[in-house]
Amino acid sequence: MLIGEVSKRSGVSARMLRHYEALGLVRPSGRTGSGYREYSAQDIRRVFHIESLRSLGLSLREIGRALDDPGFTPSALVGDLIRQTRDRIAAETELLTRLCRIDAADPADWEGALQVVALLQALGSRSADARQRAALTSADGIPVPTEALVEAALNETEPGVAGALRWALARSGDDGPALLAEGLGSPVAAVRSRAVQCLAVLPGAEATALLRDALTDPDAEVRGYAALALGTRGVAEAVPVLIDMIVAGRYDTDAADALSRLASDTATADQIATRLVDRLAHDTTGAPARGRLTQALADIPGTAASRALGELSHDEDRAVALTAAYLLQLRDPQ
Repeated sequence: MLIGEVSKRSGVSARMLRHYEALGLVRPSGRTGSGYREYSAQDIRRVFHIESLRSLGLSLREIGRALDDPGFTPSALVGDLIRQTRDRIAAETELLTRLCRIDAADPADWEGALQVVALLQALGSRSADARQRAALTSADGIPVPTEALVEAALNETEPGVAGALRWALARSGDDGPALLAEGLGSPVAAVRSRAVQCLAVLPGAEATALLRDALTDPDAEVRGYAALALGTRGVAEAVPVLIDMIVAGRYDTDAADALSRLASDTATADQIATRLVDRLAHDTTGAPARGRLTQALADIPGTAASRALGELSHDEDRAVALTAAYLLQLRDPQ
């Protein structure tokens, strides 16, 4: 079969077939009496093999090595192609994300676009100082998409930078809660914890609802951050988790402060006091936890807390009894 017919049947141009021949990929088996290239069925099959491998993304050099190496293993080649393709997709996805964020910032001119690009690059810098400056600058007239701030905040491990990012998020608009909800679904507890800390600085019912959901998180730290945030918002559902924190000695002072803020009316104050007393009666973690629970009653107003302190002043544990008696003397007359 002559080159023109091979080209017609295979869809490979005659020019490309000559290029394959020049590279040694295809060698026509013979020549006609007039000197024209003549391809055998085996030659044509090799052309189709070359085209198939090209469709998988192999270079012509790699194709030649694959077809001519008797020790060639297709599984190794496919594995390499999978890794290369994943790397390429990841790079393209990163580029697409960056372009979408620049578009979302809606820069008015090239100078504005370049400022956004520089800020996005700084948020991903290895330098903590650069990331912190970028977070602070983002709330200073440069419209950075909330999505970029959320991504940076969920990945940030430096406390100072994380605080700056939360500050920027609080000023970034109304998209924060919905984006942070994805962080709450992360399998990594540290990411969920950062999401809760970000939600804590965001106002509104949507952020409060997500914090409520976090009260049932399997990680104690995540639950704790959610409870502290809800305590400042007057959400009584946080009380059981706050008491758990006092027992565990984890941010127990902050938890006690949150309980005192929640005890803003007589009914709620008595409920909190009752829960603290119940925990004192059933706690098995030892004297330190009972001492912390006793101290937590100090700032809970109402007769229930006063009565509990009175009873505790006769507790078998002398440290608890002394603490309760002292706190009872400090309380205003009920």
